[in-house]
Amino acid sequence: MFYFIVSIFLSAFLLFQIQPMIARYILPWFGGVPAVWSTVQMFFQILLTAGYAYADWVSKPGYKRERWHILLLCLSVIGVLMLSVFWRSPITPSSDWKPSPEAMPVLEIVKLLMISVGLPYFLLASNSPLVQAWFHRLFPTQTAYRLYAISNIGSLLGLVSYPLLVEPLFTLPVQGWMWSIGYLCYVGFALWGTIKALQHRSATVIYPEIEASDRPIRLSWSDRLLWIGLAATASLFLLATTARITQEIAVVPFLWVLPLTIYLLSFIITFANERYYNRNIFLGIFIFSFLAVIWAVIGLATIPIIIQITIYSLCLFAVCMICHGELYRLRPQQSQLTTFYLLVSVGGALGGIFVTFVAPVIFKGYWEYPLGLVLAWLLFFLTTFHRSETGLKWQRLMLWAGLICAGFLMYLFISLDLESSVLLQRNFYAATRIKVLELTNESSQRYVLVHGMTLHGVQYLDPEKRKLPTAYYSETSGVGLAINHHPRRRNGMRVGVLGLGIGTLAAYGLPDDVYRFYEINPDVIEIAIGKGGYFSYLQDSSATIEVVLGDARLSLERELQESGSQNYHVLVLDVFSSDSIPVYLLNREAFALYLDHLAPDGIIAVHISNRHLDLVPVVWKLADHFSLHRLLIDDEGDNERAIRSRWFLLSRDESLLSIPELTTRARNMNGYTTSLPLWTDDYSNLLQIMR
Repeated sequence: MFYFIVSIFLSAFLLFQIQPMIARYILPWFGGVPAVWSTVQMFFQILLTAGYAYADWVSKPGYKRERWHILLLCLSVIGVLMLSVFWRSPITPSSDWKPSPEAMPVLEIVKLLMISVGLPYFLLASNSPLVQAWFHRLFPTQTAYRLYAISNIGSLLGLVSYPLLVEPLFTLPVQGWMWSIGYLCYVGFALWGTIKALQHRSATVIYPEIEASDRPIRLSWSDRLLWIGLAATASLFLLATTARITQEIAVVPFLWVLPLTIYLLSFIITFANERYYNRNIFLGIFIFSFLAVIWAVIGLATIPIIIQITIYSLCLFAVCMICHGELYRLRPQQSQLTTFYLLVSVGGALGGIFVTFVAPVIFKGYWEYPLGLVLAWLLFFLTTFHRSETGLKWQRLMLWAGLICAGFLMYLFISLDLESSVLLQRNFYAATRIKVLELTNESSQRYVLVHGMTLHGVQYLDPEKRKLPTAYYSETSGVGLAINHHPRRRNGMRVGVLGLGIGTLAAYGLPDDVYRFYEINPDVIEIAIGKGGYFSYLQDSSATIEVVLGDARLSLERELQESGSQNYHVLVLDVFSSDSIPVYLLNREAFALYLDHLAPDGIIAVHISNRHLDLVPVVWKLADHFSLHRLLIDDEGDNERAIRSRWFLLSRDESLLSIPELTTRARNMNGYTTSLPLWTDDYSNLLQIMR
């Protein structure tokens, strides 16, 4: 029994710790968007399914297929040792593997994951069902399903330990070596167990007599479809909830781990004992959390983010408990457990494939979240009356009412996205929407580019106002003051901007100026350069306009290597006002790169207007580390053309920030200190700066 517990626990621990670890490593290579995590989870779901199918094949009576397992285990060790020679660790690809701007991000992510952890993950995925099958072969009178709970406990600890212990304490290469050593230990356990299983098969040749009660019963197609549907719905809703949460704050391991932890916890509870899942109780929790989600969607702009996360987490827990509780209730006899696990993993993979590949094509917004709720209600309805179970009358009424309410929620999501929208489109990076404001007053009509609840640019339709800088970029904002009062003004300025939006800052461009924008989302570039005729800042600018497609940090690194410093007089970091911030652009390594591209008389303007995060201590710590002079400028705006904004201005040259036009507008920060640790590529902590 000791072997079975340790083997399953270790494989599950490694299986789920690698997910946030490798995603954290490649995240900066793909713009730090939530879709990176969705793609990573989709890949691992598919590989998990492949591992379960392989386990089902190996465990079947007949040929001694354990020999193939021994061969693959040995090949995986050779692969780990070979990669350790060329990479910083066996699972962290070298910088040569960074994608080009033209590459398809999903395919690049899949390629990186397949090469770095593909075979080890495949073998780890196969271990739990395979060992459970061996356990049932040796102990046919004991239940093997409880070992699945052990597997999920290991998975849960692997997830939780990463953001709480591993990520804060160790650099990514060290994390990679630790995981690889753990994997080699697992291989030792797996080889020993496989050899023992092979010896047992050779000794018995024919399986021990199976009791009549355990003889295989033909599985119905309705059962198989319900297994797949329940697992697919839980997986889809997990990814939809993760995207919903990370779009509101940031794409960081903690916010990846939280929903996945809830998902695994529901597996642990439901598969540990059937008494732990009570339909009526969790139906009540589902209804309560469902109504809370409707409230959160309607009042999104005013509800604190902690409350929002709590609501979405509770709803995810209810949906997963219902899906996995009904799944366990419909489980087959133990002789068919590998088939059961295989179909469950197929459902999980289908949910991931839908969110990653199908939803961005058929949905213009992030509408898979309400779709998941509709499916949860529908499947609960079907399973309640499955196998001739009539159920209570009030349950039927609640289920019908739930289906109607779920449909209403989906309508609410879609209508909020479509309301006043003249353009709505979605790709790997984001869902972009253009709205028209002030429909009744022609002189005040303006197009607005938004993502979620975050405004990314405003332009008037009135020709007299069309060239005026608006929103966070008015003449009284920090960046407006920095550009207008820079000594190089009217003498040919080079301005670099991370984050294009609609290109509002191009309004400041003069004939001898160069404005170079860095943008990762091709849809945003098309809109800014004039697609549909909504925005014209780039076309109207007197400056030379350059737009660079790709992740800003990778592009700056490439430019530094190929042509040297860009020598920007003003470098604008306009990528942190969104609810989902790219953390890797606000750390020590990133700022060292910015300074390499800054002219001696240059200013870095950092936009830190953010509803949920206080970025002042982060930038303050970076300024201390690089000995930069700083000003914090809060602009209240005028509630029409200019909206409230907060900008940090940083420079090596104190005289650039000492002019009255800036100092009189700056916030008094005398005596301000922070104990926040310096953010680096290996360390960042959003929990410390949440409002």
